[in-house]
Amino acid sequence: MKLHLISISLLLLTITFSCKNKDMNQNATSTENPLLSSFTTPYGVPPFDLIKDEHYEPGFEAAMVKHKSEIDSIANITAAPDFNNTIVALDGAGSMLNRISNIFFNMTGAHTNDTLEKISQDMAPVLAKHYDYIALHQKLFERVKSVWDNKASFQLNEEQNELLEKTYKSFIRNGALLGPKEKESITKINEELSLLTVTFGQNTLAEVNDFKLVVDNKDELKGLPDDLISAAADAAKEQKMEGKWLFTLHNPSVMPFLQYAENRGLRRKLWDAMQKKGSNGNKNDNNEIIKKIASLRVQRANLLGYPTHAHYVLEEQMAKNPDNVNKLLNDLWKPAISKARNEAKEIQEFIKSEGGNFTVEPQDWRYYAEKIRKQKYALDENEIKQYFSLDNVHQGVFSTVQKLFGLTFKERKDLPTYHPEATAYEVNDADGTFVGILYMDFHPRASKRGGAWMTSYSDQKMKDGKRVPPVISIVCNFTKPTGDTPALLTFDEVSTYFHEFGHALHGLLSNVNYSSLAGTNVPTDFVELPSQIMENWALEPEVLKSFAKHYKTGEVIPDALIQKMKSSGTYGQGFATTEYLAASMLDMDFHTQKQVMEMNATDFEKKSMDSKGMISEIIPRYRSTYFNHIFSGGYSSGYYSYIWSEVLDSDAFESFKSKGLFDKETAMSFRKNILEKGGTADAMELYKRFKGAEPKIDPLLKKRGLN
Repeated sequence: MKLHLISISLLLLTITFSCKNKDMNQNATSTENPLLSSFTTPYGVPPFDLIKDEHYEPGFEAAMVKHKSEIDSIANITAAPDFNNTIVALDGAGSMLNRISNIFFNMTGAHTNDTLEKISQDMAPVLAKHYDYIALHQKLFERVKSVWDNKASFQLNEEQNELLEKTYKSFIRNGALLGPKEKESITKINEELSLLTVTFGQNTLAEVNDFKLVVDNKDELKGLPDDLISAAADAAKEQKMEGKWLFTLHNPSVMPFLQYAENRGLRRKLWDAMQKKGSNGNKNDNNEIIKKIASLRVQRANLLGYPTHAHYVLEEQMAKNPDNVNKLLNDLWKPAISKARNEAKEIQEFIKSEGGNFTVEPQDWRYYAEKIRKQKYALDENEIKQYFSLDNVHQGVFSTVQKLFGLTFKERKDLPTYHPEATAYEVNDADGTFVGILYMDFHPRASKRGGAWMTSYSDQKMKDGKRVPPVISIVCNFTKPTGDTPALLTFDEVSTYFHEFGHALHGLLSNVNYSSLAGTNVPTDFVELPSQIMENWALEPEVLKSFAKHYKTGEVIPDALIQKMKSSGTYGQGFATTEYLAASMLDMDFHTQKQVMEMNATDFEKKSMDSKGMISEIIPRYRSTYFNHIFSGGYSSGYYSYIWSEVLDSDAFESFKSKGLFDKETAMSFRKNILEKGGTADAMELYKRFKGAEPKIDPLLKKRGLN
């Protein structure tokens, strides 16, 4: 499962944000501040080469003043409220603020620094207050309510109805019907939550960047792949530690180390650092922050008339309520934990067969699972990587998307980028029509948070009857090239690339009227369908043989190796499914509390896992203190979404398997009914228009080997 950003505008709606003092830099006037001027760049991409850190805060302030003026103008229109002068006008208001927010928050994720982190902390409560001003604006709400109450008279189409409903409900869900005291409480809660969630994410990034495992004896590196050793030597050299090897908590470093390092003591040291992130009792400890976030969320939910935060969130998702989520998770938990117990027993027996007299612990699992996989399937991850150079995978993704949807990609070196490693592509349709711009940024660095995600700098919309193309971005943390060796990806990284490209397609191919309904502005448990279905093509022999070529010899990946990959596909799914479900259940436990949280977050996690019968050899995929998805991102009460969407994608891919991987009719139906539609209709209705029926769970169970 991969982390992604849906869109900054959705994040702002989910959390609600706000703006700050006016004395940051008086030299950054509106004429000098590129954020406050029309972008003259090709396709309106951000002028990254002109934007400086000192432009953001005055930019936010000026944009909020403008947004507030636009809101007041809509609220004070003398004409009777109608769909255009109220709902459409509201959808278009705040475009400058949205633009600045998108750029700024994308930078704090992909290329941050101390100045941006400080601005983020300062601006969070100010932005929260600003958005609460809008959400709790009584005159504005009265106009919106009037349109809602009289909607039958406006003869709205499906998309217009959806925009009206979402607009009206957003006011209700943000407290428009509350009394003055309750509104004041909501505002204070939102301000505090905005700062806490920012701080949580900053603490997690600091924990990752602060840890260094330095090895000065090459004998301690036994078992590690050559490319990982080279990468560690390069990392040490960059830190002026030439002749040593440096390992970090970034995924391309920590995960293969745990998978291959023979030195159990070093595995334990790296593992402990990874799983204790945010709980070390230092300045970056997130325990108290979690208690405050969980408590404030339940307080806000109660004020709004919901028993828990999960009830509040899920009302707008496909799942609708916690009972439906918990049923899915529990139905999957039973076969998953059963398979995980069998896998643990197998690992323990393998350790004994090698003469080991210790009990398997979490830091051992990946190491011994890899050895068993090699023994069972003669499959070596290092052998597989030789066929997956980043350039080859890159072309494989482009080729797959072209065959499915007719899209072409042309690199644009003339477009400004925010970092030398980021690249920009012009995306065109089969007939040459311009679709949008796609930025891609692949490798880890200290200024980038972990994980992989898709986001947007500007969403698609219609203006004066013409389609305004989007500017989309994919950000990842893939293995770096070393020396003369190109970046060689694990198959998990290959799948991640296909996954994030599915999100990008959702943003790029959007073809709706209103930006707030465009692209990935859909329920969280629907947004993963386009991304996860793309992963299916990555393991299909027809696709693999088109791009998986040995980086030295150019040899196409052998059929025998593909068969090994497919045969081992369900191996380890007890572990993978259990660690994921554990994190999803932990999320639900935090957010189905009905009272203020009193227990320490780490203790709460233990109680939660004990109640599920979690085995000691596995921990949740994300422990509470570094669970960015739910405490710093937009996935609170929503981490289950990946498995919910996997039910959809497994079922949907059956259509392609039965009719042909690149069947034009099926691909066009998926494009027209899913990718182009954004949030313009009920998610299940969109799915049924593509598939012809509601999804079944059987394909997922088969895919994961849990049936």
